[in-house]
Amino acid sequence: MSTFVKVCGLTTTAAVEAALEAGVDALGFVFHEGSARNLEPARAASLAAPARGRALRVAVTRHPSQALIDLILAVFSPDVLQSDASDLAALELPELLPTLPVLRTGAVPVELPERCLYESAASGAGVRADWQEARALTPRTSLILAGGLDPGNVAAAIAAVQPAGVDVSSGVESAPGVKDVRLIQAFVAAARGAPSGSNTMRESSR
Repeated sequence: MSTFVKVCGLTTTAAVEAALEAGVDALGFVFHEGSARNLEPARAASLAAPARGRALRVAVTRHPSQALIDLILAVFSPDVLQSDASDLAALELPELLPTLPVLRTGAVPVELPERCLYESAASGAGVRADWQEARALTPRTSLILAGGLDPGNVAAAIAAVQPAGVDVSSGVESAPGVKDVRLIQAFVAAARGAPSGSNTMRESSR
């Protein structure tokens, strides 16, 4: 089975169209004021509309308030909610809403969730996660690797870590928050061309 591919931090119609045409499995829309990719839920809902039924629409947050989560759920209606594992534990969420807990390099809990996104300490900054630590986790969880990935290193990352999936944001940008269509296409092609590990994310989130 091919590697699950998520492109995160989409802010324009052109980027969404490019990602969908490239055949990604998930699109991430950021709701975090500290990010250059931050969106209002209504804007994200409009951008994500073409993805319905074609790719998972992931709401990406970090340390959100309950009020923000409630607004995202009401207006954006995500297929998956992504946030740090500690955030998710503190929120009131619909029982059936799929979640993607974020685990960060050097701060991995003893008990792992069924699936997770493994990330560096600084999201969206192009900082590479610890591939060795990530590889040690893959037998115990369905892991999506993020952090510092780009078209030039994603195949090597997949070979080294054997993740269920990969996630890219700044690695397919020409400037912070500005996605490059050609880089999106190149990243997906490189990820799809690499031998993959087990993938449960796609099926369990539909």
